[in-house]
Amino acid sequence: MNNKKFWNDWTLLILASLTLGLAPFYPEPHIWGKLQWLAGGAHGMQWLDWWDLIMHGAPWILLLRLAVLSIAEKIFPKPKQ
Repeated sequence: MNNKKFWNDWTLLILASLTLGLAPFYPEPHIWGKLQWLAGGAHGMQWLDWWDLIMHGAPWILLLRLAVLSIAEKIFPKPKQ
């Protein structure tokens, strides 16, 4: 799989978001707890907590990026050469 295909693969990004992005699932998704902590002012967050937020948030950010690029491509199609 080439690099361009990897970053633009809907199936892979959705799967990564629903597994890595939400794990561990119990008692609540980990990313949700980190986002609540961040919304509450991030008091007491250590560097490892920030790294954890980045790692669990990365699949979601990549999925959002792909969605924005897909919508932009439909609104502003590339001119044919």
